[in-house]
Amino acid sequence: MYKHTGSRGSGAPSWVLQRISGLLLVVVVIGHYFVMHADPASGHTYAAVLERMHHPFWKMFDLTFITVGLWHGLNGTWGIFRDYEMKPAVNLTIYGIIILSGIAFWVLGVNTILSF
Repeated sequence: MYKHTGSRGSGAPSWVLQRISGLLLVVVVIGHYFVMHADPASGHTYAAVLERMHHPFWKMFDLTFITVGLWHGLNGTWGIFRDYEMKPAVNLTIYGIIILSGIAFWVLGVNTILSF
């Protein structure tokens, strides 16, 4: 007879958040494209970037880009690893590497943006 074990550990919340972050990234990437690449004279100099980074909106825009992009990429990487049956120690090690690298790159990005 079938016994329902629940959906705990199914990865469904991660799957839904991956789709939501993907949609948010599409919006942010389109905005990034129009600001940085649609017009070649849109400000690729250090002075133009410095001027843009003095506005709180652009800081929040870039912080959103870094946070959502990192989360989306690292969550996707973890989803790939989770598809394979591994020993719990290997699973924990890979998860730890993903978390630590995500934190390190996020702190580096936030520090760079807020230093302007």
